Amino acid sequence: MPHLSNKGIQLPTSPIRKLVVYSDQAKAKGIEVYHLNIGQPDIAAPIEAIEAVKNADLMLLPYGPSQGTISYRQKLCAYYKKHNISIEPDDVLVTTGASEALTFALNVICDAGDEIIIPEPFYANYNGFASAASVDVIPVVSEFTSQFQLPALENISGKITEKTKAILLCNPSNPTGYVYSKKEINALVELAIEKDIFLIVDEVYREFIHSGNEHYSVLQHPKGPNHTVMIDSVSKRYSLCGARVGCIVSKNNALIENILKFAHLRLSPPTYALMASEAALDAPASYLEEVIAEYGKRRDVLIQHLEKIPKVEVSHPMGAFYCIVKLPVADAEDFSKYLLTDFHDDNQTVMLAPARGFYSTPGIGLNEVRIAFVLDSEKLIRAVSILEKALIAYQKLVS
Repeated sequence: MPHLSNKGIQLPTSPIRKLVVYSDQAKAKGIEVYHLNIGQPDIAAPIEAIEAVKNADLMLLPYGPSQGTISYRQKLCAYYKKHNISIEPDDVLVTTGASEALTFALNVICDAGDEIIIPEPFYANYNGFASAASVDVIPVVSEFTSQFQLPALENISGKITEKTKAILLCNPSNPTGYVYSKKEINALVELAIEKDIFLIVDEVYREFIHSGNEHYSVLQHPKGPNHTVMIDSVSKRYSLCGARVGCIVSKNNALIENILKFAHLRLSPPTYALMASEAALDAPASYLEEVIAEYGKRRDVLIQHLEKIPKVEVSHPMGAFYCIVKLPVADAEDFSKYLLTDFHDDNQTVMLAPARGFYSTPGIGLNEVRIAFVLDSEKLIRAVSILEKALIAYQKLVS
Protein backbone atom coordinates (compact mmCIF):
# COMPACT_ATOMS: atom_id res chain seq x y z
CA MET A 1 0.00 0.00 0.00
CA PRO A 2 1.60 3.34 -1.03
CA HIS A 3 2.21 5.83 1.78
CA LEU A 4 0.28 9.10 1.92
CA SER A 5 1.84 12.39 2.96
CA ASN A 6 1.82 13.37 6.61
CA LYS A 7 0.59 16.78 5.47
CA GLY A 8 -2.57 15.25 4.05
CA ILE A 9 -3.13 12.91 6.97
CA GLN A 10 -2.68 15.69 9.51
CA LEU A 11 -4.83 18.25 7.65
CA PRO A 12 -7.67 19.14 10.05
CA THR A 13 -11.27 18.25 9.20
CA SER A 14 -13.63 21.21 8.81
CA PRO A 15 -15.83 21.52 11.93
CA ILE A 16 -18.39 23.24 9.74
CA ARG A 17 -18.77 20.24 7.45
CA LYS A 18 -17.67 17.24 9.55
CA LEU A 19 -21.24 16.48 10.68
CA VAL A 20 -22.64 16.59 7.14
CA VAL A 21 -22.83 12.79 6.95
CA TYR A 22 -25.26 12.81 9.88
CA SER A 23 -27.26 15.62 8.33
CA ASP A 24 -27.54 13.62 5.10
CA GLN A 25 -28.70 10.58 7.05
CA ALA A 26 -31.35 12.63 8.82
CA LYS A 27 -32.61 14.02 5.53
CA ALA A 28 -32.74 10.52 4.07
CA LYS A 29 -35.19 9.67 6.88
CA GLY A 30 -37.38 12.57 5.82
CA ILE A 31 -36.30 14.95 8.60
CA GLU A 32 -36.03 18.64 7.72
CA VAL A 33 -32.73 20.14 8.85
CA TYR A 34 -32.39 23.83 9.67
CA HIS A 35 -28.82 24.68 8.68
CA LEU A 36 -27.32 27.12 11.16
CA ASN A 37 -23.88 25.57 10.71
CA ILE A 38 -22.67 27.21 7.52
CA GLY A 39 -22.51 30.76 6.20
CA GLN A 40 -24.55 30.10 3.08
CA PRO A 41 -26.78 33.15 2.48
CA ASP A 42 -30.39 32.47 1.48
CA ILE A 43 -30.83 35.98 0.05
CA ALA A 44 -30.99 36.23 -3.74
CA ALA A 45 -27.90 37.47 -5.57
CA PRO A 46 -28.18 40.76 -7.48
CA ILE A 47 -30.23 40.27 -10.63
CA GLU A 48 -27.42 42.00 -12.52
CA ALA A 49 -25.09 39.11 -11.69
CA ILE A 50 -27.53 36.39 -12.70
CA GLU A 51 -28.54 38.14 -15.92
CA ALA A 52 -24.91 38.64 -16.93
CA VAL A 53 -24.43 34.88 -17.01
CA LYS A 54 -27.82 34.11 -18.54
CA ASN A 55 -27.28 36.59 -21.36
CA ALA A 56 -23.69 35.60 -22.16
CA ASP A 57 -23.42 34.46 -25.78
CA LEU A 58 -19.98 32.87 -25.54
CA MET A 59 -19.32 29.94 -27.86
CA LEU A 60 -16.38 28.84 -25.71
CA LEU A 61 -14.89 29.67 -22.33
CA PRO A 62 -11.39 31.03 -22.93
CA TYR A 63 -8.59 31.45 -20.45
CA GLY A 64 -8.48 34.87 -18.88
CA PRO A 65 -5.58 36.80 -17.32
CA SER A 66 -4.12 35.07 -14.28
CA GLN A 67 -4.42 38.31 -12.29
CA GLY A 68 -8.07 38.73 -13.29
CA THR A 69 -9.51 40.92 -16.01
CA ILE A 70 -8.53 44.57 -15.97
CA SER A 71 -12.20 45.60 -16.19
CA TYR A 72 -13.05 43.73 -12.99
CA ARG A 73 -10.02 45.02 -11.14
CA GLN A 74 -10.86 48.58 -12.17
CA LYS A 75 -14.40 48.15 -10.88
CA LEU A 76 -13.04 46.81 -7.60
CA CYS A 77 -10.88 49.91 -7.28
CA ALA A 78 -13.97 52.07 -7.76
CA TYR A 79 -15.85 50.04 -5.15
CA TYR A 80 -13.05 50.37 -2.59
CA LYS A 81 -12.73 54.09 -3.27
CA LYS A 82 -16.28 54.48 -1.95
CA HIS A 83 -14.95 52.99 1.29
CA ASN A 84 -11.98 55.37 1.51
CA ILE A 85 -9.51 52.80 0.21
CA SER A 86 -7.27 54.11 -2.56
CA ILE A 87 -5.73 51.37 -4.71
CA GLU A 88 -4.75 50.73 -8.34
CA PRO A 89 -5.67 47.70 -10.50
CA ASP A 90 -2.12 46.36 -10.19
CA ASP A 91 -2.61 46.17 -6.41
CA VAL A 92 -5.36 43.58 -6.95
CA LEU A 93 -5.05 39.91 -7.82
CA VAL A 94 -8.29 38.01 -8.42
CA THR A 95 -8.45 34.56 -6.87
CA THR A 96 -10.70 31.51 -6.82
CA GLY A 97 -12.44 32.56 -3.65
CA ALA A 98 -10.94 34.10 -0.52
CA SER A 99 -9.67 30.60 0.32
CA GLU A 100 -7.22 30.67 -2.58
CA ALA A 101 -6.23 34.23 -1.70
CA LEU A 102 -5.28 33.14 1.82
CA THR A 103 -3.49 30.04 0.55
CA PHE A 104 -1.48 32.15 -1.93
CA ALA A 105 -0.65 34.73 0.76
CA LEU A 106 0.60 32.16 3.26
CA ASN A 107 2.71 30.36 0.66
CA VAL A 108 4.34 33.59 -0.51
CA ILE A 109 4.88 35.10 2.94
CA CYS A 110 5.93 31.96 4.82
CA ASP A 111 8.39 29.11 4.46
CA ALA A 112 7.79 25.68 5.99
CA GLY A 113 8.02 25.90 9.77
CA ASP A 114 7.27 29.62 9.94
CA GLU A 115 4.52 30.94 12.21
CA ILE A 116 1.44 33.14 11.98
CA ILE A 117 -0.38 34.60 14.97
CA ILE A 118 -4.19 34.51 14.99
CA PRO A 119 -6.62 35.71 17.69
CA GLU A 120 -8.94 32.81 18.48
CA PRO A 121 -11.60 31.69 17.96
CA PHE A 122 -10.97 32.07 14.24
CA TYR A 123 -12.39 30.79 10.96
CA ALA A 124 -11.67 27.08 11.16
CA ASN A 125 -10.20 26.79 7.68
CA TYR A 126 -7.33 29.09 8.68
CA ASN A 127 -5.93 26.03 10.43
CA GLY A 128 -6.25 24.07 7.20
CA PHE A 129 -4.70 26.77 5.01
CA ALA A 130 -1.77 27.03 7.40
CA SER A 131 -1.32 23.27 7.61
CA ALA A 132 -1.39 22.94 3.81
CA ALA A 133 1.37 25.57 3.62
CA SER A 134 3.38 23.84 6.40
CA VAL A 135 2.92 26.91 8.60
CA ASP A 136 2.34 26.79 12.36
CA VAL A 137 -0.59 28.67 13.89
CA ILE A 138 0.17 30.49 17.15
CA PRO A 139 -3.17 31.34 18.80
CA VAL A 140 -3.88 34.24 21.13
CA VAL A 141 -7.10 33.74 23.05
CA SER A 142 -9.83 36.37 22.93
CA GLU A 143 -12.50 36.10 25.59
CA PHE A 144 -16.25 35.46 25.39
CA THR A 145 -16.71 37.75 28.39
CA SER A 146 -15.33 40.72 26.45
CA GLN A 147 -17.26 39.89 23.27
CA PHE A 148 -14.00 38.59 21.73
CA GLN A 149 -12.32 41.97 21.46
CA LEU A 150 -8.67 42.07 20.39
CA PRO A 151 -6.42 40.50 23.05
CA ALA A 152 -4.04 42.88 24.80
CA LEU A 153 -1.31 43.99 22.41
CA GLU A 154 1.40 42.76 24.76
CA ASN A 155 -0.13 39.27 24.57
CA ILE A 156 0.22 39.36 20.79
CA SER A 157 3.64 40.99 20.79
CA GLY A 158 4.84 38.42 23.29
CA LYS A 159 4.10 35.63 20.81
CA ILE A 160 6.29 37.13 18.07
CA THR A 161 9.52 35.23 17.45
CA GLU A 162 12.05 35.07 14.63
CA LYS A 163 9.73 32.53 12.97
CA THR A 164 6.72 34.87 12.98
CA LYS A 165 5.85 36.12 9.50
CA ALA A 166 2.34 37.50 9.91
CA ILE A 167 -0.64 38.28 12.10
CA LEU A 168 -3.95 37.13 10.59
CA LEU A 169 -7.45 38.15 11.59
CA CYS A 170 -10.96 38.41 10.14
CA ASN A 171 -12.77 41.76 10.37
CA PRO A 172 -15.70 41.51 11.01
CA SER A 173 -14.89 38.17 12.59
CA ASN A 174 -16.07 34.79 11.53
CA PRO A 175 -17.02 33.14 13.91
CA THR A 176 -17.61 35.80 16.60
CA GLY A 177 -19.03 38.77 14.71
CA TYR A 178 -16.62 41.11 16.50
CA VAL A 179 -15.67 44.24 14.55
CA TYR A 180 -12.10 45.40 15.21
CA SER A 181 -12.00 49.16 15.74
CA LYS A 182 -9.83 51.70 13.95
CA LYS A 183 -7.72 51.94 17.11
CA GLU A 184 -7.21 48.17 17.23
CA ILE A 185 -6.37 47.86 13.52
CA ASN A 186 -3.94 50.78 13.68
CA ALA A 187 -2.23 49.29 16.72
CA LEU A 188 -1.73 46.03 14.85
CA VAL A 189 -0.38 47.84 11.78
CA GLU A 190 2.12 49.72 13.96
CA LEU A 191 3.15 46.42 15.56
CA ALA A 192 3.60 44.80 12.14
CA ILE A 193 5.79 47.70 11.01
CA GLU A 194 7.83 47.59 14.22
CA LYS A 195 8.41 43.83 13.98
CA ASP A 196 8.71 43.88 10.17
CA ILE A 197 6.01 41.28 9.60
CA PHE A 198 2.75 41.26 7.65
CA LEU A 199 -0.75 42.00 8.89
CA ILE A 200 -3.29 40.02 6.84
CA VAL A 201 -6.92 40.95 7.33
CA ASP A 202 -9.78 38.93 5.87
CA GLU A 203 -12.49 41.53 5.15
CA VAL A 204 -15.02 39.28 3.45
CA TYR A 205 -17.81 40.52 5.76
CA ARG A 206 -16.84 44.19 5.54
CA GLU A 207 -20.33 45.35 4.51
CA PHE A 208 -22.20 43.55 7.27
CA ILE A 209 -21.92 45.93 10.21
CA HIS A 210 -24.60 46.16 12.93
CA SER A 211 -25.64 48.49 15.74
CA GLY A 212 -24.00 51.64 14.42
CA ASN A 213 -20.45 50.29 14.36
CA GLU A 214 -18.04 51.22 11.57
CA HIS A 215 -15.62 49.13 9.55
CA TYR A 216 -12.02 50.30 9.22
CA SER A 217 -9.93 48.58 6.57
CA VAL A 218 -6.34 47.54 7.11
CA LEU A 219 -5.52 49.34 3.86
CA GLN A 220 -6.60 52.71 5.26
CA HIS A 221 -3.53 53.05 7.49
CA PRO A 222 -1.23 55.55 5.71
CA LYS A 223 2.03 53.95 6.90
CA GLY A 224 1.17 50.33 6.19
CA PRO A 225 1.53 49.69 2.42
CA ASN A 226 4.51 47.34 2.68
CA HIS A 227 3.15 45.37 5.63
CA THR A 228 -0.60 45.08 5.03
CA VAL A 229 -2.66 42.63 3.00
CA MET A 230 -6.43 42.55 2.52
CA ILE A 231 -8.41 39.46 1.59
CA ASP A 232 -11.89 39.85 0.11
CA SER A 233 -14.62 37.98 -1.76
CA VAL A 234 -18.02 38.40 -3.40
CA SER A 235 -19.32 35.18 -1.82
CA LYS A 236 -21.20 36.59 1.17
CA ARG A 237 -21.67 40.18 0.01
CA TYR A 238 -23.58 39.26 -3.12
CA SER A 239 -24.71 35.70 -2.30
CA LEU A 240 -22.28 34.29 -4.85
CA CYS A 241 -20.60 31.61 -2.72
CA GLY A 242 -20.54 29.13 -5.60
CA ALA A 243 -18.88 31.59 -7.94
CA ARG A 244 -15.65 31.19 -5.96
CA VAL A 245 -14.31 34.66 -6.75
CA GLY A 246 -12.15 36.49 -4.25
CA CYS A 247 -9.15 38.76 -4.34
CA ILE A 248 -5.98 39.71 -2.55
CA VAL A 249 -5.13 43.41 -2.33
CA SER A 250 -1.83 44.94 -1.29
CA LYS A 251 0.40 47.86 -2.19
CA ASN A 252 3.42 45.64 -1.60
CA ASN A 253 4.47 45.13 -5.24
CA ALA A 254 6.89 42.29 -4.49
CA LEU A 255 4.12 40.40 -2.68
CA ILE A 256 1.69 40.72 -5.59
CA GLU A 257 4.38 39.79 -8.12
CA ASN A 258 5.18 36.59 -6.26
CA ILE A 259 1.54 35.70 -5.70
CA LEU A 260 1.08 36.06 -9.45
CA LYS A 261 3.49 33.12 -9.88
CA PHE A 262 1.06 30.94 -7.94
CA ALA A 263 -1.84 32.37 -9.96
CA HIS A 264 -0.04 31.32 -13.14
CA LEU A 265 -0.04 27.73 -11.89
CA ARG A 266 -3.85 27.64 -11.74
CA LEU A 267 -4.00 29.62 -15.04
CA SER A 268 -7.01 31.91 -14.54
CA PRO A 269 -10.14 32.60 -12.50
CA PRO A 270 -13.40 31.03 -13.84
CA THR A 271 -14.93 32.98 -16.74
CA TYR A 272 -18.65 32.88 -15.92
CA ALA A 273 -17.97 33.51 -12.23
CA LEU A 274 -15.99 36.65 -13.11
CA MET A 275 -18.86 37.85 -15.30
CA ALA A 276 -21.30 37.46 -12.42
CA SER A 277 -18.94 39.10 -9.93
CA GLU A 278 -18.22 42.09 -12.14
CA ALA A 279 -21.91 42.60 -12.87
CA ALA A 280 -22.73 42.38 -9.15
CA LEU A 281 -20.72 45.56 -8.63
CA ASP A 282 -23.26 47.33 -10.84
CA ALA A 283 -26.11 46.51 -8.46
CA PRO A 284 -27.77 49.61 -6.98
CA ALA A 285 -26.77 50.69 -3.49
CA SER A 286 -30.25 49.66 -2.32
CA TYR A 287 -29.33 45.99 -2.82
CA LEU A 288 -26.69 45.93 -0.08
CA GLU A 289 -28.67 48.32 2.11
CA GLU A 290 -31.57 45.87 2.14
CA VAL A 291 -29.30 42.86 2.73
CA ILE A 292 -27.55 44.56 5.66
CA ALA A 293 -30.89 45.56 7.19
CA GLU A 294 -32.18 42.00 6.86
CA TYR A 295 -29.17 40.50 8.60
CA GLY A 296 -29.50 43.08 11.36
CA LYS A 297 -33.11 42.06 11.88
CA ARG A 298 -32.18 38.37 11.98
CA ARG A 299 -29.40 39.07 14.47
CA ASP A 300 -31.79 40.76 16.87
CA VAL A 301 -34.43 38.02 16.54
CA LEU A 302 -31.90 35.24 17.09
CA ILE A 303 -30.33 36.83 20.17
CA GLN A 304 -33.70 37.69 21.66
CA HIS A 305 -34.95 34.10 21.44
CA LEU A 306 -31.69 32.38 22.39
CA GLU A 307 -31.40 34.45 25.56
CA LYS A 308 -34.77 33.12 26.69
CA ILE A 309 -33.31 29.62 27.00
CA PRO A 310 -32.11 28.93 30.57
CA LYS A 311 -28.32 28.78 31.02
CA VAL A 312 -27.61 29.72 27.38
CA GLU A 313 -25.18 32.62 26.84
CA VAL A 314 -24.93 34.47 23.53
CA SER A 315 -22.26 36.79 22.15
CA HIS A 316 -23.64 39.95 20.57
CA PRO A 317 -22.07 40.21 17.10
CA MET A 318 -21.19 43.67 15.84
CA GLY A 319 -20.85 42.46 12.27
CA ALA A 320 -20.95 39.48 9.88
CA PHE A 321 -23.79 36.96 10.41
CA TYR A 322 -22.46 34.67 13.13
CA CYS A 323 -22.52 34.48 16.89
CA ILE A 324 -20.89 32.21 19.45
CA VAL A 325 -23.29 30.53 21.86
CA LYS A 326 -22.41 28.84 25.14
CA LEU A 327 -24.66 25.85 25.77
CA PRO A 328 -25.36 24.11 29.12
CA VAL A 329 -23.60 20.94 27.91
CA ALA A 330 -20.12 19.52 28.49
CA ASP A 331 -19.52 18.58 24.85
CA ALA A 332 -21.18 20.76 22.21
CA GLU A 333 -19.94 18.52 19.40
CA ASP A 334 -21.62 15.48 20.92
CA PHE A 335 -24.82 17.50 21.36
CA SER A 336 -24.64 18.75 17.76
CA LYS A 337 -24.33 15.15 16.56
CA TYR A 338 -27.24 14.14 18.83
CA LEU A 339 -29.43 16.76 17.15
CA LEU A 340 -28.92 15.01 13.83
CA THR A 341 -28.88 11.36 14.86
CA ASP A 342 -31.28 11.05 17.79
CA PHE A 343 -33.54 14.06 18.00
CA HIS A 344 -36.25 15.74 15.97
CA ASP A 345 -39.30 17.79 16.82
CA ASP A 346 -42.24 17.35 14.48
CA ASN A 347 -39.81 15.86 11.96
CA GLN A 348 -37.49 18.86 12.12
CA THR A 349 -34.04 19.40 13.66
CA VAL A 350 -31.13 21.82 13.65
CA MET A 351 -27.52 21.60 12.49
CA LEU A 352 -24.91 23.59 14.42
CA ALA A 353 -21.16 24.15 14.06
CA PRO A 354 -19.30 23.02 17.20
CA ALA A 355 -16.98 25.85 18.19
CA ARG A 356 -14.11 23.63 19.35
CA GLY A 357 -12.90 23.57 15.74
CA PHE A 358 -12.60 27.37 15.71
CA TYR A 359 -9.92 27.24 18.39
CA SER A 360 -6.35 26.06 18.08
CA THR A 361 -5.68 25.86 21.81
CA PRO A 362 -6.75 22.42 23.12
CA GLY A 363 -9.63 22.27 25.57
CA ILE A 364 -11.22 25.63 24.72
CA GLY A 365 -14.71 26.13 23.31
CA LEU A 366 -15.94 22.65 24.24
CA ASN A 367 -19.38 23.92 25.28
CA GLU A 368 -19.72 26.48 22.50
CA VAL A 369 -21.27 26.46 19.03
CA ARG A 370 -21.23 28.93 16.19
CA ILE A 371 -24.63 29.85 14.81
CA ALA A 372 -25.04 31.47 11.40
CA PHE A 373 -28.16 33.61 11.13
CA VAL A 374 -28.60 32.97 7.42
CA LEU A 375 -32.25 31.87 7.63
CA ASP A 376 -35.24 34.19 7.72
CA SER A 377 -36.59 35.30 11.09
CA GLU A 378 -39.48 32.82 11.15
CA LYS A 379 -37.12 29.89 10.56
CA LEU A 380 -34.67 31.20 13.15
CA ILE A 381 -37.43 31.33 15.77
CA ARG A 382 -38.45 27.77 14.91
CA ALA A 383 -34.81 26.59 14.99
CA VAL A 384 -34.31 28.08 18.46
CA SER A 385 -37.48 26.37 19.66
CA ILE A 386 -36.13 23.02 18.42
CA LEU A 387 -32.78 23.75 20.07
CA GLU A 388 -34.43 24.46 23.43
CA LYS A 389 -36.39 21.20 23.34
CA ALA A 390 -33.30 19.26 22.28
CA LEU A 391 -31.29 20.66 25.20
CA ILE A 392 -33.92 19.45 27.68
CA ALA A 393 -33.99 15.97 26.13
CA TYR A 394 -30.19 15.76 25.91
CA GLN A 395 -29.62 16.85 29.49
CA LYS A 396 -31.98 14.10 30.69
CA LEU A 397 -30.08 11.60 28.56
CA VAL A 398 -26.60 12.46 29.88
CA SER A 399 -27.54 13.15 33.51
